[in-house]
Amino acid sequence: MDLTPSPRAIDLIERVRAFIETEIAPVEGDYQRDLAAQRAAGDPWRPLPVIEELRAKARAQGLWNLFLPVEHAGPYAERFGTRGGEGLSNVDYAPIAELTGRSHIAPAVFNCDAPDTGNMEVLLRYGSEEQKERWLEPLLDARIRSAFCMTEPDVASSDATNMELRAEVVGEEVVVNGRKWWSTGIGHPDCELLIVMGLTDPEADRHHRHSMVIVPRSAPGVRVDRMLDTMGFQDEPGGHGEVTFTDVRVPLSNVIAGPGRAFEIAQGRLGPGRVHHCMRLIGLAERALELACERGLSRTAFGRPIANLGGNRERIADARIAIDSARLLVLGTAWKLDQGGPLNALSEVSQIKVAVPNMAQQVVDFAIQMHGGAGMSGDFPLAGAWTNARALRLADGPDEVHRGVVARLELMKHGARR
Repeated sequence: MDLTPSPRAIDLIERVRAFIETEIAPVEGDYQRDLAAQRAAGDPWRPLPVIEELRAKARAQGLWNLFLPVEHAGPYAERFGTRGGEGLSNVDYAPIAELTGRSHIAPAVFNCDAPDTGNMEVLLRYGSEEQKERWLEPLLDARIRSAFCMTEPDVASSDATNMELRAEVVGEEVVVNGRKWWSTGIGHPDCELLIVMGLTDPEADRHHRHSMVIVPRSAPGVRVDRMLDTMGFQDEPGGHGEVTFTDVRVPLSNVIAGPGRAFEIAQGRLGPGRVHHCMRLIGLAERALELACERGLSRTAFGRPIANLGGNRERIADARIAIDSARLLVLGTAWKLDQGGPLNALSEVSQIKVAVPNMAQQVVDFAIQMHGGAGMSGDFPLAGAWTNARALRLADGPDEVHRGVVARLELMKHGARR
């Protein structure tokens, strides 16, 4: 197993690191204060100009769409910002994703933010030429943003076969009716594309009943009922919304890859996407540990630095061990995905989805403890970081589902039937 990034990736990693340190980090505090001021003024969903300014700089330096998978980058890399006309393997991109996870805004600056990256990969892998021209190219060019509509408020969405929103084929149209929520990105004013998972054929087997359909945000019958907060955070300017679809009609050509293929598409989408999520969380955990160490050495209580109190040295060591262990697990998963695709790494993808958010949540929680009351305030990024890690124990499937996958595959090695 070779986890060494390619020479091109090594160059990009160092350039991304330098860009984050010199361009993003110095303005991130001001960005958060300006966003808070907009929120207080009742206008939290308007993007701040600094993001577009940073995007222009990143694009000019070739630090754009770096998530593009190597097998699909050719037609798009030079046209939409990456250099060399080639994409990156999962092993190559993983360290870049980790670096972007250290910053709340870096993924958006490099056009490598969820859910846009996942939606772009769906269109890259499964979209028709018409769908790519209409939707993929504007996403790669950052002219529009997107949302992914899967989870529903009225069913246990940890079982994707429960999804009830109907996407019925009627002649040459698809008619969409139902409700979704936790539709990430729906609040962004540039959101124009929704990828919606809906029930097409209730009589088919459970893994061929559903389809993924492209629905324009502006289509008649699409209504955002409310924006949801995540433990008090609304994640502006993208956010998460509850969306109602009432007799929404789109052409049959808006079905991605054909009716009944939603689960196939989801498997192809979620493997690399989970690597991206997990590596960003590792970057977030690294930043939290750095803040904890800095706080522990700079603050004194009872005559000693707080790093030397109450078992904090052991906790710092445990955090370092946990982060490094998680990183190796994710890089190993990325390598297996590169070697054989999602079916080659089913267990590993579920393993990282359990291990990394739990690790990040624990490391950030320790960092909050080291900061005392300040750790829960907006003066440090830790409260938002903890919420992010906690949310990702549910997003893309809760821990329990992924543990079930790992256990099932392990037992099958010993003769258990599926």
